Amino acid sequence: MNAIERVEKNAALYPDKIALCDMSTEFTFSQVLEKSRQAAAVFQDLGISKGDAVAIMGQNSFDFVFSYFGVLLAGGVVVPVNHKLTSPEVTYILEDSRARLFLFDGSLAAVAGEIDPSIKKMSLDSPAEGFPFLGACAAAPFEPVELKEDDRAQILYTSGTTGNPKGCIHTHKSVVSAGITGARAVDLNETDRMLIAMPIWHSSPLNNWFMGITHAGGTAVIIREYHPLHFLEAIEKRRCTAYFGAPISYLMPLQMIPNFNEFDLSSMKAWIYGGGPIAPETVKKLTAAYRSDRFFQVYGMTESGPTGAVLRPEDHKEHAGAIGCQALPGAELKVMKDTETQAGPGDTGEIWLRAGSMMKAYLNRPEATKDAFFDGWYRTGDMARIDKDGYLFIVDRIKDMIVTGGENVYSKEVEDRIMEHPDVAEAAVIGVSHPDWGETVHAVIVTAQGKELTQENLTDFLGKRLARFKIPKKIRFVPELPHTPSGKVMKYKLRDSAKMNSRSALQNT
Repeated sequence: MNAIERVEKNAALYPDKIALCDMSTEFTFSQVLEKSRQAAAVFQDLGISKGDAVAIMGQNSFDFVFSYFGVLLAGGVVVPVNHKLTSPEVTYILEDSRARLFLFDGSLAAVAGEIDPSIKKMSLDSPAEGFPFLGACAAAPFEPVELKEDDRAQILYTSGTTGNPKGCIHTHKSVVSAGITGARAVDLNETDRMLIAMPIWHSSPLNNWFMGITHAGGTAVIIREYHPLHFLEAIEKRRCTAYFGAPISYLMPLQMIPNFNEFDLSSMKAWIYGGGPIAPETVKKLTAAYRSDRFFQVYGMTESGPTGAVLRPEDHKEHAGAIGCQALPGAELKVMKDTETQAGPGDTGEIWLRAGSMMKAYLNRPEATKDAFFDGWYRTGDMARIDKDGYLFIVDRIKDMIVTGGENVYSKEVEDRIMEHPDVAEAAVIGVSHPDWGETVHAVIVTAQGKELTQENLTDFLGKRLARFKIPKKIRFVPELPHTPSGKVMKYKLRDSAKMNSRSALQNT
């Protein structure tokens, strides 16, 4: 079991079937394998051998795919890199992973030029002055490398919602397991066309959905970067059947595309969202707007492959906002009140996971790895409430729970109530230090397009929905919230901003 085995089998079974396409170009399975072997030969000529880390920094492209498979074919370990990072952030990942080769989009040459010159560099999709270009490199024939399921395949860096990201070591077995899980979660098969519009270098688009559609023998439809119009156009033109995206990617077309209702989205059988549950009111809005009841909520994290839980379409009517009631295929899940006591209906506790797609360890961080596991279970840090029917509702990250005046406030609960206001597009709730109360509840709000809202309006609205101690003491309105590429709000940035505003206020008094 290795991560390129399915590509080779698909090329043998369906050589002329379309494996990969965008809006104008198509590649068959046999062509994908041929291009990947050509890339592998170039990497071998550059000295890449089994176990060597190769960083790939680029947007969604055919070249990213060929390079990804090429690195694996050469026996290397893929280190996907966020294409929006600055050179110091990229340097941190390259040094931490000990990457021997840095592959990058030609448009990112400026960043590449600021990277340590001792690291070999090559542009991927287009020429970049001063660097070799993959498309122009000739190489000796590819030499096959024996790959075992326990060999390293990827080092995936966490989203960095709390600071410096950690590298999660994934083996070929865990990558394959994540793809099988994704395919089984939404019943993908060889007739499906999965739209990859979220960054392909991120764990779920790459492992659950790109590898999932590859495992199923279907077609991956890629667009270079998510844009609400291009998203709708791709579904309509390529008759896509499945899509995974952050909740915001579903909301943006409703806010930005005036003729949204004119697009034919009838081919879709699976609208998949993750990166955070969607509030029940928002689910109702999306179901009506997209004229579909085929929404799947998936829950997981980079450490688990990602694998976790799924809320299937039939469960949305009664349990919208939950992450599901059981683990995905190939995984086990439980909620723990402490290390000895399992939570039951009505309880709140931490989600623990076991899965075939689980990371082997955090790279270079034995203590962090030790802290993350207990008796073979990965401790997610996510707190969930179990309802009477056994469905799990995320209430907060353990680190994000706010303690104000001795009372526990779960930011997710407050955010959900805020999102019930029709003039709110997005909300994030954080705790801010207070000398008397320990912490106070603060909210950062993005209003819906063309709408105006005041703190007094929102406070009055929440007064009928929340206990007084849960209502934000301060509400700040902003044009947008800072997100990770997976759509998670970077609350540490909001906390840093709140601290700076507090200091400025003190200096001005």
